[in-house]
Amino acid sequence: MYTYEHNTVVESNIETTFDWFEHEGSFRRLMPPWEVAEEVRADETLEVGSQRIFRFPMGPIKMTWVAEHTAYDPPNHFADKMVKGPFWRWHHDHNLSEENGVTTVTDEVSYQVPFGPLGNLADRILGGALVRSRITRMFKARELRLQRDLQQHGKFANQARKRVLIAGSSGCIGTQLVAFLDTGGHEVWRLVRRPAKVGAQELEWYPDKGELDASILEGFDVIIHLGGVGIGDKRWNKRRKQMIRDSRVNSTKLLADAISTLENKPECMMLASAVGWYGDRGDEQLTEDSTPGEGFLPNICREWEDAASTVEESGVRTVFLRTGIVLTATAGALGKMLFPFKMGAGGPIGNGKQWMSWISLDDEIYAINHLMMNNDSKGVYNLSAPNPIEQKKFAKTLGRVLRRPAFAPLPRFVVKILFGEMGEKLTLESQRVLPTRLASEGYQFIHEDLEMGLRDTLGLWR
Repeated sequence: MYTYEHNTVVESNIETTFDWFEHEGSFRRLMPPWEVAEEVRADETLEVGSQRIFRFPMGPIKMTWVAEHTAYDPPNHFADKMVKGPFWRWHHDHNLSEENGVTTVTDEVSYQVPFGPLGNLADRILGGALVRSRITRMFKARELRLQRDLQQHGKFANQARKRVLIAGSSGCIGTQLVAFLDTGGHEVWRLVRRPAKVGAQELEWYPDKGELDASILEGFDVIIHLGGVGIGDKRWNKRRKQMIRDSRVNSTKLLADAISTLENKPECMMLASAVGWYGDRGDEQLTEDSTPGEGFLPNICREWEDAASTVEESGVRTVFLRTGIVLTATAGALGKMLFPFKMGAGGPIGNGKQWMSWISLDDEIYAINHLMMNNDSKGVYNLSAPNPIEQKKFAKTLGRVLRRPAFAPLPRFVVKILFGEMGEKLTLESQRVLPTRLASEGYQFIHEDLEMGLRDTLGLWR
C-alpha cells in the first residue's frame, strides 16, 4: 500500500472553495489537460453513495473509472474510493481548512498498484517512481486549475449569476467552458443537435435542417455559439468546404434570427470566429481594426460574423471571438503535432517564418468569461496570447518542452501532397494577431509565454 499527500493553498474562504468542488463541472476541470477522458456520468452531489464515472484510453482499450463518494462533511471534508478502475485500491480524502480567509486543500490518497504482488514488485524495482510521477503531475495540474478558477470567479463574485445556453458544448473549448461556468455557479444549458437527454439541462435544434423552436431560447441571459464542422479534421474537397461554411454560417443565421424575434431577448450573444478572418498577412501586426484578408477562410469568417447581424440590429450586446490556435494536448493543431514531435520528427514547416497566433485553453475560457461578465464588452475581440511566434520558434519550443530534437523540416510541397489545400491554409499562412481590445479592458493572460503554456498543457513543468 502506498500513500500520497498534496496541499493546495487558495486565496478564498473555505465555503467558496468547498462549493467549487460541489459543482458537477469540478470533475472535468480537475481532469489533467493532457488526459483524453470521456465523462460518462457525474452525480450532482458529493454526498455518500454518489458516483462519477469516466473512460480513458489505456493502450488499445478504454478503461472505465468509477469513483464513489464515501464521506461528506461540508465544508471540511469529503472522500471517494475507486470501485472500478486501473488500481487495485484507491481511496482519496479531501480535507479543507481555513485561516484568515485562506483555504488549504489537503489531498490524501492511499493506493495499491494493479496485479497484486507482481505489481508491487515491479513498482518497487522502479522505486515507486512510475505511478507516483503520474500522480504528482495530476495533482499539480489540479492545484493550478483550482487556484486559477477560484481567482477568475472571484473577479465577478459580486455580480449576479447568469443563465447560459451554449451551442457547440461538446468540443474541447465548449466542454471546458461548460464546466468552468458551472463551477462559478452559473446555470448552464446545452443546445444539442440530437434529441435532448431526459433530465439533463439540454435543448435541441437541428440547424442542418433549419429547425429551431425560438421559444426555447426565452429566459437566457447569455447565448454562446461555438459550433461548426472541424476545419482541420479532413482534407478539403468541394463538399467538405461547403460543410465547413454551412455549419457555421447557416447555424449562426438560424440562431440569430430566432433571438431577434424574442420578446425577452438575452443580454448578450457570443459567437466563435477565428483569426483566419485576417488571411495570410506575413509580418503585419493585426489588431481588431485590421482589414479582412482574402481567400476561403477569410470569406467564411466574414459570412460567419455577418450572419449574426440581426442580433446586433435588435440591440443585443454581441461579442465576436476571433480565436487563434488553442493549446490543447488532446485535440486541435497541438494534438496533431505531438506524435511526430515525440518521435523526434518535428521541425519547421515550409520556411518556418509564418506567424502562429496561439492561446492556452484556460486563457480562452477565462477570456470568454471576462467578456461575458463585462457589460461594456461588445464587438470583435482577438482571443490570442500577446506574444505570437514564428512557426520555426514554436517548433523549437515544443521540442525543448518534450526534450526532443525539432529540426526535421516539412517542405511546402510535402504539406501540399499530404494534406492538400487544408494543410497549406492552416500550416503555411501567417497571422501575427494581437489581443489589443482584451488588453485595453485589463484582461491579464495566465500564459503570455509559449513555453509556460505548453508545459502547463502537457504537464511537463520544470
